[in-house]
Amino acid sequence: MRKIVLMMSVSLDGYMEGPDRDISWHRVDDEVHQDANDFVAGMAGLLSGRVTHDLMADFWPTADADPEAPAVMAEFAAIWREIPKYVYSRTLEHADWNTTIVREVVPEEVRALKERRDAELGPGDLALGGAELAAEFLRHGLVDQIRLYVHPVLIGRGKPLFPDTDTVTGLHLAESRTFGNGVVLLRYDVERD
Repeated sequence: MRKIVLMMSVSLDGYMEGPDRDISWHRVDDEVHQDANDFVAGMAGLLSGRVTHDLMADFWPTADADPEAPAVMAEFAAIWREIPKYVYSRTLEHADWNTTIVREVVPEEVRALKERRDAELGPGDLALGGAELAAEFLRHGLVDQIRLYVHPVLIGRGKPLFPDTDTVTGLHLAESRTFGNGVVLLRYDVERD
């Protein structure tokens, strides 16, 4: 069965964004971007909340139309347009770019999506993005792996990736990689009882 992989960037102090959704502190160079491209290209689909989806849909569909766009950005634009996307939203009425709108996180439906094999979804895991959606998936025990790009910066305040919880989730470090710019990739498998 495919995995659901939470894939996010965080500051060293655990924030996924600063105040006013600021992500200017992200240190994504060509090396980090290429790693993300390679990973996402192997995914069967992307799962995100409305805010994350809107941010992506506002930029990536035409990012490669800019002749000044770096090659890694142009490559990701093509990957993003083609990959199946599932956006979880109670309010979104329409979404383009190979996107399916899902109203609620229903664990049985998510498990069925993990098991689904057809021409639309194909092989590969499912990448999960967005703090609120990730919290909901974690609450239901639906996350199988966590892939964090930890940026070497302390931003002091903002939106934490992981909300307060009374649940302890065991993790097993499966991979770590340090990029030339100081970003560290940490990949953890979620331990199951």
